[in-house]
Amino acid sequence: MPYRLSIAALMLALCASPARAASPQPESFSHGDWELVCDNTRTCRAAGYPSEENLGTVSVLLTRKAGPGTPVAGRVVLGGGWDETDFDLPASFKLALWIDGRAQGSATMTDKSREADLTAAQVAALLAALTRDSKIEFRAPKYVWPLSDRGASAVLLKMDEVQGRVGTVGALRRKGKASEANVLPHVPAPVVRAVAPIAAMPGDERAFEKQQDAIRAALKTVTSDEDCMDLHDAESSEPLNIVRLSKTKLLVSTRCWLAAYNAGSGYWVIDDKPPYRPQLVTESATDYDNGTISAGQKGRGIGDCWSSEDWTWDGANFVHTSSASTGQCKGFAGGAWTLPTLVTDVK
Repeated sequence: MPYRLSIAALMLALCASPARAASPQPESFSHGDWELVCDNTRTCRAAGYPSEENLGTVSVLLTRKAGPGTPVAGRVVLGGGWDETDFDLPASFKLALWIDGRAQGSATMTDKSREADLTAAQVAALLAALTRDSKIEFRAPKYVWPLSDRGASAVLLKMDEVQGRVGTVGALRRKGKASEANVLPHVPAPVVRAVAPIAAMPGDERAFEKQQDAIRAALKTVTSDEDCMDLHDAESSEPLNIVRLSKTKLLVSTRCWLAAYNAGSGYWVIDDKPPYRPQLVTESATDYDNGTISAGQKGRGIGDCWSSEDWTWDGANFVHTSSASTGQCKGFAGGAWTLPTLVTDVK
């Protein structure tokens, strides 16, 4: 009997392995003036931009969840232009979509936000235009902003591949006669239960001061000088920041590296007594606030591209709860869109 049970358990484990292996992985792809980012729920976002001479003027975001029969949502944003000149627009105005010289409807936009949703009809017309050579423009009083279709066809095909739609009636690029009944499903975002750190205990401040050298020595044993240069450099090192997480756990941080446009701090969860047993969370964080470690890094010196990450304390560990970038940016200060690769439901 014990032998049979062990074989059964092995078979169950083998059967479960494909399901675990099939867990969605983030996907990123770019071609021409278009890019695609799909997150861990299989939601895909395709962003399109103008050609080089009109960078930072207009961008479109096409978003589609995985699963049968899901629609594509569209949004458009206007910028100020690559040369930092601005457009003299009224407080409220109509932004019209034109394709090959034909009007495809308009949306109301304000000069303050410069963003608007596209209608379902506009999205349909835009998707049809992006799979062929087309002249796509957004027009407002006195201005015309061209949108490039270069690379869009490849990006839409990649979106179909990630969501398992190629050859189905719902495919954007390579349609077929197959039903969408068996396309890859949408995966719910993982749920993470956030736990608020406890307040400092009596005597913590004095104890943390006395433990500085011992904790620093413990951190050095699990960190290389390449990953956290300042920690290993006596001249660059700063006092450790130590806060309490629970009755037995502390969070320790210190700056690890400094670059031209970015800096990164290391964060470790440690026991509040020797030998401390440090567990690294990240060496590139930029902020900590009440149980959330955050990282925000510039992708380029001019500051138009960003990446961001968050880790959330769940009472035992810091769980990676978000990861995103602003993509290619294409002249938009701060990026035109937030393109996540990791999303969770933090409660």
